[in-house]
Amino acid sequence: MSGLPGGFWWLWLSTLVNRTGAFVLTFLSLFLTQELGFSGWYAGLVVALHGLGGIAGSPLGGMLSDRWGRRPTMVTGHLAAAACAAALAVVTSAWAVAVVVLLMGVAMQSVRPAIGATIADQVPEHDRRRAYALNYWALNLGFAIAAIGGGAALFLGYRTLFLLEALATALCALIVFVRLPETRPELPVNADGKRSAGSRLTTLDVLRDGPFRTLVLLSLLVCTVFSTPWVGLPLTMTSEGLEPDAYGMVIAVNGVVIVAFQLLVNKITERRSPVALLVVSALLFAVGTGATALVGSPLMFAVTVVVWTIGEMVYIPTNAAATALLAPVHARGRYQGVMGMAWSVGGFVAPVTAGWVVTGPGPDALWLGCAAVAVVAAAGYALLLGRALGGHGAEAGSGAGAEVPTGAEAVRDAEAVLDAAAGAGVVTGAEVAAGGPAGAGGAAAAGTRKAGAEEAGLSAV
Repeated sequence: MSGLPGGFWWLWLSTLVNRTGAFVLTFLSLFLTQELGFSGWYAGLVVALHGLGGIAGSPLGGMLSDRWGRRPTMVTGHLAAAACAAALAVVTSAWAVAVVVLLMGVAMQSVRPAIGATIADQVPEHDRRRAYALNYWALNLGFAIAAIGGGAALFLGYRTLFLLEALATALCALIVFVRLPETRPELPVNADGKRSAGSRLTTLDVLRDGPFRTLVLLSLLVCTVFSTPWVGLPLTMTSEGLEPDAYGMVIAVNGVVIVAFQLLVNKITERRSPVALLVVSALLFAVGTGATALVGSPLMFAVTVVVWTIGEMVYIPTNAAATALLAPVHARGRYQGVMGMAWSVGGFVAPVTAGWVVTGPGPDALWLGCAAVAVVAAAGYALLLGRALGGHGAEAGSGAGAEVPTGAEAVRDAEAVLDAAAGAGVVTGAEVAAGGPAGAGGAAAAGTRKAGAEEAGLSAV
């Protein structure tokens, strides 16, 4: 993990601290139903409002980070999120809770474009994918700690946990303010001595960039597939007659695999071309989600989770690095913001679609549809982004440009990633998590991370 600038590690630490205190999304639905007495329908609506806030927050944060600066955008967003977390410990009315959670979604998502742009500003191109992967690892590690620690500390009460999140988020803002330098590049000066018009770019201007628009649209497809299991998988397992606890143990595999093996996956993929990795990861999503229609036991469900989790570990840092590569220096924040908005849209659409398909055409149609969408995305990466990204394959410093991957090359890359992961014991870890009692805490960690994204969306940052 050497070779990255000191500023990156302060940013990494702030991510870890922030996510270690991520209690609100972990326990929000329980707080609303058990303590405040609201219905499950209302709790689901409130969580969806958090996602809607992210759709607005991403482009807002991208614009502010380019115009105002990375550091003030992060500090303001973190402090606003801390204030919202503290407010949730006080408010009780349905309208007040909904408004606070919506604003919290805006605040939390507004920070992420600034983080993505800061990494691009600080880290040389050949190290960016590794830097994004490390930051994503910190996010998952923090969420795992939050879920386990929050579950153990529930005797303190939900409101106390929300106040602890406010303190952790405020500490994150303090780390950024004190230790992280401003990295926003200065706009170039025109011949008349004035700054260029780059600061006036809008979201529509960013989407006029053809290669980036293609990347965003393909990412929307992948994000929709990526977000589907968090609603579709428990419904599918229930329809198979499995107990809810089985889902908790199965989905725990996602968090366990990412925390344990993200660094290994980074090592395996560091010299691969970004186009090949995007194709491979989309195919892994296709295989993992499509195979869900063919299995029926907790162990086999866990194996499918392992497959698409490896795709997630490959895809998210590669997509973030590709966004940074295509973005002009003066518009890195806006580009990251538009990409984050795409992830938020996919994360909002997927749960609604998954619920409708499972209760209508059925679970098999859902998973086969996911596989088809992911295959379309893989073909799109291979056919449409080779020229834009293909010349940047040797990010780890090999110096050779990368060709657009053929189907056979993509399959070989996928086999290499899967074989190496299996050799390191990933599948064995899945079997243990699927069959052992330790799954519930991991499931909370994984489920929290996805509910917050995002994530994701997480977004890679």
